[in-house]
Parts: sequence; structure tokens; C-alpha cells
Amino acid sequence: MPEELLLVGPRDVRLITYEETRLHPDEIRATAILSGISHGTELNLYRGTSPFHDKQFDPNLRLFVPVSESVMYPARLGYEWVGRVTEVGSAVSGFVPGDRIHLPFGHRATHTARPTERTMIGDIVPLPPSLDLDSAVILALAGVALQAVHDAHIKVGDHVAIFGLGVIGLLAVQLARLNGALRVDAVDPLPRRRALAEAFGADRTLDPTTCDVAREIKSETAECGADVAIELSGSAAALHEAIRCVQVAGTVVAGGYYQDGAAPLRLGEEWHHNRITLVSSMGVWDCPHRDYPAWDRARIHATATHYLATGQIHTEGLISHRFPFSRAAEAYTLIDQHPDEVVKVVLTY
Repeated sequence: MPEELLLVGPRDVRLITYEETRLHPDEIRATAILSGISHGTELNLYRGTSPFHDKQFDPNLRLFVPVSESVMYPARLGYEWVGRVTEVGSAVSGFVPGDRIHLPFGHRATHTARPTERTMIGDIVPLPPSLDLDSAVILALAGVALQAVHDAHIKVGDHVAIFGLGVIGLLAVQLARLNGALRVDAVDPLPRRRALAEAFGADRTLDPTTCDVAREIKSETAECGADVAIELSGSAAALHEAIRCVQVAGTVVAGGYYQDGAAPLRLGEEWHHNRITLVSSMGVWDCPHRDYPAWDRARIHATATHYLATGQIHTEGLISHRFPFSRAAEAYTLIDQHPDEVVKVVLTY
């Protein structure tokens, strides 16, 4: 029988068998090829540090409200799934067996979907033939990076600082340049990630463990700071440094999932004295694009697909580890215990 991955408790993931349902005329079914593990959202849930561990998001009040912990488990993890269509319902058009698709669904041997229903990232459509699988498996993350760059409203000639050089940050380095950034500084403590940022076009990379990043950036810019900083690591320390590095009335876009709630922010320092604009970048949970209706999540996804398929965004070197689906628990342990060793971890089927 096919298997799916379930989180049954903090740091406890298991493969559970399931039965296939009958395919309805308006559905397609696909078998998995690859699925990517999110090192932010998923690890937050995996560790039990997510607000969803003991709270529930009320969609009407737009508030997290306390609930019993039992609500959390079991939970499905994952939103980067690439598969090949094996069955097409009689009422479905536009798909044939063999088509490759990306779905924002969990780690699972198969998925059944209705193409007429929009997912959180837009329409379900066949992937372009020119889009390789290693790029397809980061499509949702590319959308997150593009959303952050849009929220930054980068202008031609801007100086941009990117904090956190995981997959999203490395994609944002490239997108910031495509959006007109004259200079891009990229910040991360890991040498491997800084090297990738340089290969992807960063003008300079900085190690926050060996220098005062804000002082370095402000000392070398006539404007005394970056015009905009984009923080994508989910680290409160990085967010605070992003606030420090921008000029007076600069903008900081926070796109990371903060594992500890970013409690240590010293908001009485640079944020207050330099009148910094702090922008939350979020494209799901029914959050509209800031330029809606001209832009929505579906257009973000289609744009990311285009730039990846045409090679204008590069992905070489982003996947550092591949684990068979049967060893998914090992993959999560590696990311959890040795984050310095990984860039992107994917499961193969």
C-alpha cells in the first residue's frame, strides 16, 4: 500500500499506509517523483516550536487562540511535491498521463487533485517541459522569494541587503538583481551558502559571526546604509541586524518564519531612532498581494515558473542532500541537528 508522512509528535515523523480513493471524473492522480522539505515552516512544526503547537489561527478574527495540544497531531508536513500524472478523469481537459505537476501538498506517494480548484499557490497546470525537476521542487519557495522582493518595492539603483542564504535567500539575491538592485550584500554565517550567493551574483557576502554587519554596510555606502533589507532566515538576531543596516526611513522586509517569535528584538534602538518601516511578507493564509488585484498568488507562481523554466533564475547547487522517502525521518534529523551541513534536502520516490 502507498505511504504518507505524518508528524505524530515533536520530532516524531512516521510513514503511514493509506488506501487510494476512487478517481472522480473531475480529478487527476499523480505519483511522486520528488518532494522538498521546508527548513523553516516544516522544521518549526517538527520541533514543536510553531505557534500551531498549542494554538489555532482563527481565520475570522485573524488571531492565534489557545487550543488543546491534541489538535496539532497527527499533522501532514510539506508543500513542495512534484509528481507525474498517471490517471486523468473523464471530465478533465488539459492533462494527459505522463504530465509532470507541482502541488503544494504533503510528502506522500500519490496525490489526487481537482484541476478546477485553485491551490494556495494558484492553478494546477502541467509543468513546462523546459523546467527541470530540481527547479520544479523549489517552485513554492521561489514564490516566497518573489513575494518578498515585491514587498520590498526595490527600485532601479537600490542597495539591497539579503539576510539568510537558504534557498529562499539565494533566490532573492537573484530576484533583487532582476528587479533593478544596483548592489546586493548577502549575509549568512555558513561559507557554503555565501559561496553560492557570490556565484548567483551578490556583490559582497558577509559573515555575521566575524564582523559588525551593519557597520560594514553603513561604512561603505554614501547613503549610510542599505535602502532595503530582506530577512529570510527566521532568526531574530538576523532580523535585528537587518533593522540596524538600513538607512534612515529605510525598509526591512521580514519573510522568515521566526522559530522563537523574535522576542529578543531591541525595538528601542535603531528601529525607533531611524524610523524604520518593518514589513511582514506573507503570501498565503488569505493574505492578498500588496498590489492586488494586479498581482495575486497565482501570478506570483506563474512568474516564478517562467523565470525558473527560462533559466533566468539559477538553481545549481541548491539541493545538497537527497533521501529516499523510506528514510524521511533521517532527513528531518539531519536538518534539525546539523543545519550547517544542508542547503536544500529533498525526498526521492
